[in-house]
Amino acid sequence: MGLREDFERYREVGEKRRQDLAEFIQYGDLGQGDDIHIPIKIVSLPEFAYDRLDMGGVGQGQGGTPEPGDPVGQPQPSDGDGEGEAGEEGSDHEYYEMDPEEFAQELDERLGLDLEPKGKQVETEEEGELTDRTRTGPDSTLDVERLFKQGLKRKLAMEFDEEYVRELLRVEGITPEEAFRYARTNHIPVSKAWIDDAMGAIPDAERGRWRSIETMEANVECEPLSQRIRREGIGHIPFRREDERYRYPEVVTRPQHNVVVINIRDVSGSMREDKRELVERTFTPLDWYLTGKYDTAEFVYIAHDASAWEVEREDFFGIRSGGGTKISSAYELAAEILEERYPWREWNRYVFAAGDSENSSNDTEERVIPLMEGIEANLHAYVETQPSGSAINATHAEEVQRRLGDRENVAVAYVSGPDDVTGAIYEILSTEDEE
Repeated sequence: MGLREDFERYREVGEKRRQDLAEFIQYGDLGQGDDIHIPIKIVSLPEFAYDRLDMGGVGQGQGGTPEPGDPVGQPQPSDGDGEGEAGEEGSDHEYYEMDPEEFAQELDERLGLDLEPKGKQVETEEEGELTDRTRTGPDSTLDVERLFKQGLKRKLAMEFDEEYVRELLRVEGITPEEAFRYARTNHIPVSKAWIDDAMGAIPDAERGRWRSIETMEANVECEPLSQRIRREGIGHIPFRREDERYRYPEVVTRPQHNVVVINIRDVSGSMREDKRELVERTFTPLDWYLTGKYDTAEFVYIAHDASAWEVEREDFFGIRSGGGTKISSAYELAAEILEERYPWREWNRYVFAAGDSENSSNDTEERVIPLMEGIEANLHAYVETQPSGSAINATHAEEVQRRLGDRENVAVAYVSGPDDVTGAIYEILSTEDEE
């Protein structure tokens, strides 16, 4: 086994030790983009290490090398500027790249889920294979195979044993009309014009060779077409313009599952870094999961304190303001965006909100719950992130649970640390409304 085979074997061993998916979601670096890179443990390859302190020695050579019998001095230590010093470089990290479809499938298996896209289906038209035909088109799309087949069929339909028909015309007293009727009755595809021309070309001395058609039939055999083709080949094939057909792609109508995910996050002053991290650990896998499940997935990110505004994903998890909290402002903005861009008849809708459950007085009861009831969606979910446990004024999640918890499309999850993240994801995804 050579060095290359060793290297591949070590890599294979390392990839089998990829970080567990749940562990990655709870504690791994989720990154900032749409790519899913799960760390794998790479086995270190064996290598030779040279000690520069042992590079001295005795020998003969050119210019300055010791002569036999000369004392040998102590080797000089390296100045440390050389490249590749042992122990200088940190360990390499490699990653297993997972696409959203694979992530969704593995998360289903890991959490015991088996979810399929539900709700709206939009019929989309797209170009399929070049299976349809038209009489005009560019030369590059000419269906040569069909043209050849049509010409061949015509060639075979026009072929007949010419010598047999000429012998028929040598029957005593036969007229061109009688010969033509005989040919048609016996399925010989000869034209009347051809018979007229052939009759005129027969010498007078050969006319009357056969006393009757029966006598000619008894002495002359009509050669089958297949036998004649094997003997003579096909020769030329007559192509005609009416046989030309040009290929163009058929229009395929497919059901398209579209999903829009509204991610809402509290960015008020009480949302410290540890709370923000728990929101990211919950929302990012949910985004990956739904991207893998649906044909088309779009995401909207809304940040709010006492007011709400739409932000880009790269800013969503890092924003922190010093204002108060009014969760209803985010749902009001979400309702406007869904109404304008993502009509319920065409889109599957998911509305995910997260925060520390702290809200302004009576806002949950008077504004948020009616808004959640009014926004048509496959799923409404609220994730409470309280690393130190529930605060006295953190009642939003409890109020939503009490008022809407019996609905099939409302989920409430509590995350106090990374260990709770996968359980929260399961609670959310297993609550999706079947209708």
